[in-house]
Amino acid sequence: MNDRIVPATAAVSHIPRRGSVLEVLRVATKLGLTSFGGPIAHLGYFHDEYVVRRKWLDEHSYADLVALCQFAPGPTSSKVGFSLGLLRAGYLGGLAAWAGFTLPSALALLLFSYGAAALSGPVGTGLLHGLKLVAVAIVAQAVWGMARTLCPDRERASIAGVAALIVLLSTSAFSQLAAILFGAIAGAWLCRHTGVIRAEHTPIKVSRWVGVAALAAFFGLLFGLLLLRALTTSQAIAMMEAFYRSGALVFGGGHVVLPLLREAVVAPGWVGDDAFLAGYGAAQAVPGPLFTFATYLGAVMEPAPNGVHGAALGLVTIFLPGLLLHLGTLPFWESFRQRSGTQAIMRGINAGVVGLLGAALYSPIWTSAVQGPQDFAVALVGFILLVGWKAPPVVVVVVSALGGAALAPL
Repeated sequence: MNDRIVPATAAVSHIPRRGSVLEVLRVATKLGLTSFGGPIAHLGYFHDEYVVRRKWLDEHSYADLVALCQFAPGPTSSKVGFSLGLLRAGYLGGLAAWAGFTLPSALALLLFSYGAAALSGPVGTGLLHGLKLVAVAIVAQAVWGMARTLCPDRERASIAGVAALIVLLSTSAFSQLAAILFGAIAGAWLCRHTGVIRAEHTPIKVSRWVGVAALAAFFGLLFGLLLLRALTTSQAIAMMEAFYRSGALVFGGGHVVLPLLREAVVAPGWVGDDAFLAGYGAAQAVPGPLFTFATYLGAVMEPAPNGVHGAALGLVTIFLPGLLLHLGTLPFWESFRQRSGTQAIMRGINAGVVGLLGAALYSPIWTSAVQGPQDFAVALVGFILLVGWKAPPVVVVVVSALGGAALAPL
């Protein structure tokens, strides 16, 4: 029996012509080298390049594709780019789109992981502290923006508040998962009457057997790696499980990976808090997806695997769950999206992750970075630049790093 090819959604007004894998790689690499500013900015770059200039799909299809990619866990902009590569040149095109968009920032953070160790003395220490203050401004902006979008009513604001309290008041390693589960349960109860997500026409075709295989791989790796970690003493397995689990639980935006990754790598002592926050600040200065922060963490963590091998392992395992789940969802999106109960659960989860990120803004970011009024002043300037002046994050990185260096004791 032949596999039935099922479009992710209904037919569109035009059928885009096929392209080559090299064409996709070239365009995606250009975006990977120039797309500064975070996930929302990335979607704007993609729209300009793929919809306006190249007309690989129409406006309506692009809007619905973005809605689909925001609905499930994983990095939204990376999933949109992967989908456009899949649309243009098949499965290899999807991989080429991911690689082109991801590798430039991954390589930059790998180089930073080696250079950060050379930053010694007052000036170097001040620069690294300035990068920690970048994290304060960036995450504060993310909490501000996500709260306005994902918690627009009292029900979802309450879910976010309780989720933050669960994380802040608990010492359990599973508090973040508990916050997400609370969001799901509360959303099913409180968010049943908050409207229906609209998404109708994404012209991407994925066969059902590929979708089922991708979903099986997603859950197989999620539970299989957890079992292997419990049964073995392999550091490589432990690292893969930690990054894979973090990537599988990211709802609502790339910044949510911060508290998940901190729990995964700082709590067991693989990476120190100072190195973690400095790397997160550096990740704001490079183009491309924020998930490439895992490259830096894989390179600097102890014990081995680290360096290039650890960086590659971290990069692949944090992106893999989101891409597998997205590929598995595409054939079933049309029927899945129409279930109001499922959408209510997702709204609750998204509200919960706002609280999760808000808790992370306080601890460890604020408590470890802001040590006095001068530090607060630098972080406040960065926040105003982001929110009031709409400055690119790279500008905030430079200003905060220079501020940290200027305030360093001689």
